[in-house]
Amino acid sequence: MKYELPKLKYAYDALEPYLDAQTMTIHHTKHHQAYTDKMNAVLEKYPDLTEAPEVLMAKLASLDMAEADRKIFRNHGGGYINHNFFWQVLDPANQPSAALVKEINEAFGSLAKFKEDFTQAANGHFGSGWVWLAKTPVGGLKIYSTPNQDSPLLQGDQPIICLDLWEHAYYLKYQNRRPEFIDNWWQVLKMI
Repeated sequence: MKYELPKLKYAYDALEPYLDAQTMTIHHTKHHQAYTDKMNAVLEKYPDLTEAPEVLMAKLASLDMAEADRKIFRNHGGGYINHNFFWQVLDPANQPSAALVKEINEAFGSLAKFKEDFTQAANGHFGSGWVWLAKTPVGGLKIYSTPNQDSPLLQGDQPIICLDLWEHAYYLKYQNRRPEFIDNWWQVLKMI
């Protein structure tokens, strides 16, 4: 099965001034497209793997796949999956979910404390990767970062919120000012 680049539910300029249209366009049409194409290329070798990429990622270690292809899928399938999710947590209207805010308040004490902890994890992440709010298999929430295109799915966790810390997500507008990008990202986060 061939997967396609998902269409965004908003225009590339809808998140301005926080995320600029040029970065959004390149991020989506070039970077995410490349992950999609390379994931498809590796999956074409394994026509029996018909489950969704998210399901395959969750059981990556047990897939009947050459080790080199497993690595390609982890990187490019991860890029495909993570970016699909990233676009969904962004929203020009920035409308929080009352249910999620309640869960966050229970897990972290307050929304402000959650934001502080999440921002600290993002600012403390070295190099490229992601920061996540994820739900564990037993139902708790936790914040952590992953390198490269690794996903919480690899750990059996369900992603709730993610922040892309690869330079392609922010460099045109923010250059080396990643903390400013992180602060502004909160302005367009949809609390799903």
